[in-house]
Amino acid sequence: MRMIRSLLVALSVTVALPAMTVTAMAQNAPATAPQDQAAPAGQEAAPLEVSVTGGVSAPMPIAIPAMPTAQVVSTPAGSTDVLGRQMADIIANDLRNSGLFTPLGGNQLRPVGFQEVNAPAFDYWGGTGAQALVQGFVRANGDGNLTIGCYLYDVFSKVELTRSGFVVSPGDWRRAGHKCADMVYARLTGEGPYFDSRVVYVSETGPKGKRIKRLAIMDQDGANHRFLTNGQSIVLTPRFAPNQQSIVYMSYENDRPSIYVYDLGSGRPRRVVQNVSLTFAPRFSPDGRYILFSMAQGGNTDIYRVSSQGGTPQRLTTSPGIDTGGSYSPDGSRIAFESDRSGGQQIYVMNADGSNQQRISFGGGRYATPVWSPRGDLIAFTKLGGAFRIGTMSPSGGAEKILTSGQDEGPSWSPNGRVITFYRAGQGSGGKADLRMVDLTGQVERAIPTPLDGSDPAWGPLRP
Repeated sequence: MRMIRSLLVALSVTVALPAMTVTAMAQNAPATAPQDQAAPAGQEAAPLEVSVTGGVSAPMPIAIPAMPTAQVVSTPAGSTDVLGRQMADIIANDLRNSGLFTPLGGNQLRPVGFQEVNAPAFDYWGGTGAQALVQGFVRANGDGNLTIGCYLYDVFSKVELTRSGFVVSPGDWRRAGHKCADMVYARLTGEGPYFDSRVVYVSETGPKGKRIKRLAIMDQDGANHRFLTNGQSIVLTPRFAPNQQSIVYMSYENDRPSIYVYDLGSGRPRRVVQNVSLTFAPRFSPDGRYILFSMAQGGNTDIYRVSSQGGTPQRLTTSPGIDTGGSYSPDGSRIAFESDRSGGQQIYVMNADGSNQQRISFGGGRYATPVWSPRGDLIAFTKLGGAFRIGTMSPSGGAEKILTSGQDEGPSWSPNGRVITFYRAGQGSGGKADLRMVDLTGQVERAIPTPLDGSDPAWGPLRP
């Protein structure tokens, strides 16, 4: 896979990053970056912040003009001036979709000159009503790569809050936009970012009863979509490995249920578990050493784990009934799962070795598909009964909150634990099943564009 190289835009220094060293953009080099202008003496950044915990009644206005270029150059991704406009659009869309910001851009704003990138016209930006400003530039490098600079300013205090720069291949230019949006989101909310991440899911087409199901992967905003499998075998429940280099899933290869790991680098799957019995719902442990899954055997369905390299599965649950949907806590010490041992589907938590199994759902109704937040503070679930709804509760079972009201299933967490993706069943015979996202307030929900029907989404970690 092509990698993005990230560099801090600190002037005249060399920044060491894991496995690479990148030289920062130099002062007094207009072809690389405009010259910095010193902030007025004694002026400090005001605490410009956005709260993400209680919902936002008035999202922060933020100006995001098109990124200028010192010289218009044609690249495989497009000319640098067009890329500057598209880069601003990506940043604006990411921030808008979070529900925390109202981007100002496009024809609302005057063009920004290259020398203004780090010397903003604060009086003008204050007149637009913006509280924050994102400016940057696009430059074509001699080696064929692109350099994208990104700056965040507090308009009222007239100070720079943070900056970053990214060197990318033309094929990865969109990632620089997501990285810039991540920088802005993290600085203004104090939360971890999530825009530069991907979603894997099951793409579906064809008549009911004869559906063709393929693994597909895309950026979290629906861009860069591609299919991973050809649809000759049914695939279900894909999940990312912690290192993002592979995906575990279930497939009916040769009409036999098996668990496979798909290598994103080589494009090849390898079988990890094959059994004459039904095996399903695989998921990696946080350290990637194990795969958790369910297997129906001897009239009982229990949760097992197996080495991610294959081997003999270890049984973790033994109660009569159906135990499935296992999900590790972020530290790998506990597992949330669903079981009907009490007469209906409920959520249970146990230690990673299968000990100390305890029911945590007591809110009435049935519960399914528990998924532990990467923050460790919440468990997402599907609540059954009439409508299928996505909700959250604490690992002890308290603070239950329902976030959606449609026929919704299959929650999966964003890398920062602040947003949940899921799928909504199509309504009627011709209704499209689509992928959606909702924040923890339940107030911000949107669809993710996909070319065909979608189900079983899994959100991957933040990309390096």
